Amino acid sequence: MRLSRFFIDAPLSLGQHELPEAQAHYIGRVLRHSTGDAVQLFDGSGREFLGELIEVGKKNVRVDLRETFDGQAESPLRVHLGQGLSRGERMDWAIQKATELGASEITPIVSERCEVRLKDERADKRMAHWRQVAISACEQCGRSVLPVLNAPITLAEWLESCEAQLKLVLHPVAEPLTSHDKPASLAFLIGPEGGLSDAEVEQAKSAGFHAARLGPRVLRTETAPVVALSVAQQLWGDF
Repeated sequence: MRLSRFFIDAPLSLGQHELPEAQAHYIGRVLRHSTGDAVQLFDGSGREFLGELIEVGKKNVRVDLRETFDGQAESPLRVHLGQGLSRGERMDWAIQKATELGASEITPIVSERCEVRLKDERADKRMAHWRQVAISACEQCGRSVLPVLNAPITLAEWLESCEAQLKLVLHPVAEPLTSHDKPASLAFLIGPEGGLSDAEVEQAKSAGFHAARLGPRVLRTETAPVVALSVAQQLWGDF
């Protein structure tokens, strides 16, 4: 039986813990775990905890954590993904796959051709949803540290604040990604469904970004981060 692994949004330590209501409901009512089942928990600190369920009720679940160890090592290449804000499942897919592929930071970006506008309560709901997408991806892929997920900001704001040794804006007419030397940190700028305008690409270049292409074909906004991160991890990371 595959060992169930869960993120707990609170500091963990050895000993007995009562799990938060959401995880308790999922473990007890959805997965139907029972007393005596083994579980593996992590809190985002980079540590993993092995334990046993000692109480599984309708509302309460308690676990006895008996062993701790270092979790999966993070990629030596720190990648900040600036992802053009897109609709529905496209954004979910980009965040999920970027998490699986080792991105250390993700920022949704509002640009000229962006068709999504988030304000106030709706923005808060989307942020909570995206965070859960990232958490689920970490639970599945074995990462012990969650990527930093920032609130959406404008392209100009991101270009001004983004820090990385190598900054790349994906563009179909540019030098290939492989033309760059290995960086310690990397930032990718990927446009929304309609792509970045020529003016925005020039704006990025003025902010220290280099145009780079992944191949001869134009990729969709949700495909580009998967390919870009995979190639970067193969060239400079832990693939």
